[in-house]
Amino acid sequence: MYNTRTNTNTYTVVDIRKTFEYCEADIRTIARRTGKWSMDYVDNLMHDILKLAENGYLDTVSIALRDNNDYVKRATKFTINESGNATDSARPGQNNDWENIVNTHLVVYLSYSYKWHALTEQERRDFQTNNYFRISWTSTTDDTSFSHLNSGNAQLYANKGYELQKTNFK
Repeated sequence: MYNTRTNTNTYTVVDIRKTFEYCEADIRTIARRTGKWSMDYVDNLMHDILKLAENGYLDTVSIALRDNNDYVKRATKFTINESGNATDSARPGQNNDWENIVNTHLVVYLSYSYKWHALTEQERRDFQTNNYFRISWTSTTDDTSFSHLNSGNAQLYANKGYELQKTNFK
């Protein structure tokens, strides 16, 4: 006996936004618990992140708590899967161990998709201008594998096959 399965993803921009609502809830909780970002700053981050995600320009979003020596104390990574099969989401959470530690700061890292890298520099600038980006994003050579920390999959956020896998690093 043979089984076959067809997976066709027909998610929309609305599905992407719904999926990122859970990510946004996590980022807001991390900002509140650490006291490192204002809610206005999170609004600005999420505006830009959503524009990139809606256009298929994003692979991962990572949040890291770094000390003054730039040592990452903990992190969370959201990895996008545009070809998933999950149709619903876990509840946001598992952020209770993010603390307001003295002499630390939060950093957000975006990893861009092949589609973004296929754009010319001018097309990227135009995209950011036309979508009223609120953050002046820069490139970095920071290691975002967080390999010195223990990792574990946390929630899977999804809507109609568009998935965000959350991974916690401690």
